[in-house]
Order: sequence, then C-alpha cells, then structure tokens
Amino acid sequence: MSSARLLESQTSDEDNEDIERRPHQSHSRSCSNNTTPTHPPHPMVRKGGVARRICLIGGALFLLLVALCYLTLSGDTRLGGSEDSEEGSHHGLGKQRISVMESRPADWLLRYTRPDKHEGDDRNPGEEEFPGNLSHRAQEIYEYEWNFKIEEQTTKQMQIRNRHRFDPRIHSMNFRPLNETVHICSESYEDRRQFMQDKPQSDYVQLPVIYFVTPTYPRREQIPELTRLAHTLLHIPRLHWLVADDQEKCNDYMDTLLYRFGMPFTHMVSPMPSKFRNEKPAPRGVANRRAALQWIRQHNLTNGILYFGDDDNTYDLRLFSEIRKTQRVSMFPVGLIADYGVSGPVVRKGKVVAFLDSWVAGRRWPVDMAGFAVNLEYMAQYPYVNMPYKPGYEEDLFLRSIGLQMNLIEPRGNNCTEILVWHTQTKSKKLGMVRLESKYLDDRSNLGALLHNLKLMGVTSTTESEGRNALISKNGRENPHSKILS
Repeated sequence: MSSARLLESQTSDEDNEDIERRPHQSHSRSCSNNTTPTHPPHPMVRKGGVARRICLIGGALFLLLVALCYLTLSGDTRLGGSEDSEEGSHHGLGKQRISVMESRPADWLLRYTRPDKHEGDDRNPGEEEFPGNLSHRAQEIYEYEWNFKIEEQTTKQMQIRNRHRFDPRIHSMNFRPLNETVHICSESYEDRRQFMQDKPQSDYVQLPVIYFVTPTYPRREQIPELTRLAHTLLHIPRLHWLVADDQEKCNDYMDTLLYRFGMPFTHMVSPMPSKFRNEKPAPRGVANRRAALQWIRQHNLTNGILYFGDDDNTYDLRLFSEIRKTQRVSMFPVGLIADYGVSGPVVRKGKVVAFLDSWVAGRRWPVDMAGFAVNLEYMAQYPYVNMPYKPGYEEDLFLRSIGLQMNLIEPRGNNCTEILVWHTQTKSKKLGMVRLESKYLDDRSNLGALLHNLKLMGVTSTTESEGRNALISKNGRENPHSKILS
C-alpha cells in the first residue's frame, strides 16, 4: 500500500467525528456475539439455545432496569413523553437532537408552571400557580435547558475546532518532525529599499511578512533565473526571501548577488540526500523546502505568510497582495500546468468544492506548489509539518501534514478566475565550454574577467585542451584569438 493511500485512510474526515452509541445497543451486541455457552449443552437442547436464553433474560432485566429508572425520573420531574426522550438522550441514551430549546413547542414553559393535581387542591388542572411568573420548578427546568443548550453548542464548537488540529495518532504515524541541518551561507534582515511601488517603505510597516521560499540548484540558468525573479520581488514590501540551494558548499557569487538586491534574505545550502539522486523521477526541491521549513521552525515564526515560489515561475504583482490576506490556507489557479494548461480549485458560491488538474493520481489536494499560501499562525498548530520525499505528492502530503480541510480553503484571484502565477520553464542546456589559453586571460582584455564571472555563475567554463579553439571575429572574418590578443 502506498504512503499516499495509507495517509488517505488515516486522515479522513470521518475518523475525527465522535459517534455516540446507545448503551443498550452495545449490550445487545455483546450478547449476540457471545454464542459459546458457558456449560456443555444438553443433548436435547439445540446448539446455542442456552446462550440465546441467557441473552434474552439479560436483555429483559436490562429493559426492566431502564423502565424503573424512567419511572423514577418521570415521577421526580413530571416531564411529558417527548421531553423524556430528549432528557434520556442527554444522559447517553441516544443523540436525537442538536438543541433542546429549538425542539420545544412555543408554550412548553407554561406546561411546567401547572402543578400536579393533589388531593384537596381546588385549583383547576389548567390554572397557573403564579400567573405571569415562573414557578420554582419551572425556573429550575428553564435554567437546566439553557445550560444544556450552551454546553452542547460549546461542545460542538470544540469538536469542530479540534477536528482540524494536530492529532498525534494520525500525524505521528505518517510524518516525522523535521530534523534537517540548516546551513546558512549568508543572510540579511535589513531592507535597504527606499521606495516600493511608488510608496515609501514606512507605509507598509503594518503588513505581515511574506516568507518567499525559493528552491534552486546549480545549472547554467540558475543565476539568470534568480536575477529575473529578484526584480519581481524588489517591488514587494515586507518580504523575506529564503533561497535554498541544492549543493554542498556555499556559492560566494550568489551571496554577493543577493546582498546587492537590498531586500531581506537568507541564503542556505540544503543538498538532496544521496540516496534519492539516482531515482527516476528524483524528488527535486524537497530538501530545499524542508530546510526552509526548519528555518521557520527554529525562528519560532508565527506571524506571516509562507509561499513556495520556484525560481523559473512568472508572478503577477497582484498575487502578493492576494496571499497576504491568507488566514489559514489560500489557493488560486496556476497557468501552464500539464495537459489542461491550468491547475487550480473549482469554486461554487465562494467556496472551494473540487479541483481541476490533469493528473489526480489519488491526491486529495491536486494542486501545484505555486498554487497555495499558508498562514504561519495556522501552520504553527502542527508540530509534524513536513514535506516527504515522494515525487509528485509533495504538495498533497505537505497540505495533509497541516490538517487542511476543504472548508478552510480561501479562494483568491477573483474566486480563482484569474491567473496570477505561471509555471514557465526554461530549457536547460549543458555547460558552455570555451577553449582558450590561460595566458590570454590576463588584463589585456575583458575576456579574463568576463569568463571568470561566467564560471562563478555556472554558465560556462574555460579549457586549454578540450573542444575547438575559441575564435574572434573582426570585419566579418574569424581569426584565432592569438592574432587579436597577442
């Protein structure tokens, strides 16, 4: 059984509901299941007959006991037929209503102001003891019913609230606490931007911080992708950029680049565990996001918005205003996803009721990583928040680990009718190679510094022995570099 299917059965909505069973039903079941007689049956007695007789006798005694209790209670409280059944349900004989007060007839309270007809009492049966006022007996009943109503409403609210909270019986079996080792390369909490969207920075101090998590990995497109994304994020106030790089060592060039942008950032390295690197497909980006989640946990952040933003996506600036309103979990469609060209929630009457995605595969939450945001105060309720190494199911299992329910989802983007994020992808190519003798990489030209920077970015490399010689052109003619640089 797959972990996703196992998790589906263990985190279903029905598992969290309380079901009250009538005591006499459980008693009857216990008798009906016990078909083995305590003594060897008489040869003339049919097999199982003694057990059935014992159950019948036990059941009759139980019913007699219930009847005696019923008569005792009815003699004390003088409650009528329908009221007795409701009173019994409160004592565990069955849950037959939600609110006692709502099920009463309009004149129910007057019934309890009519005293019993005693011998020598000259009052008419329908005469009230205290016209316009409640008798002491009726006052007690009224207070009891009122308290019962408040108690039931409070219990119901607690059950709904606890249904979405962390349940160790469910979460501990499927998710383990994050134990990532977070290695910080560099970080800055200073925001050196003076103006954002034509407003001074001081105009945004009341906004919650958006923690924008970007997993990345070394390739020739890495620095260009991050540069393009950074110039989108530069327009966003109150944003902390968490850049998690999938490599063993820190990249000094990236540290310099991130600091140059002037926005708050944290640069960390979080390599994928070696045992997953040869898998097809490999769980790319999971180690990066897990490290960012661990960083948030270590800093005990409970105020702000968490968003997973890949380095090759395209973002509408309106998206950030939308996700900043997130109370628990907000969702919105993502463009350019798989066969349908879109993935996102289905909304009816302002509520998310289903999902549109061309690859469901048993996922309860078939959404793209860029299609949701989470409030950190809500996420902090779940100590087992996690993102397991299961390719294709990262979003689904993460959302399950924070106890998401359908009624908690907040649709954004004009009720999920607008595309505010696009899953654009850049085709990756192999590392470039320039064959050039090292003696020409000095300060006689710009080539030395240029190729050095490109090497730091992971875009190209230089060699003296591999490939064909680099050529330089002038006046439309190719010449060996020695002719120009000698």
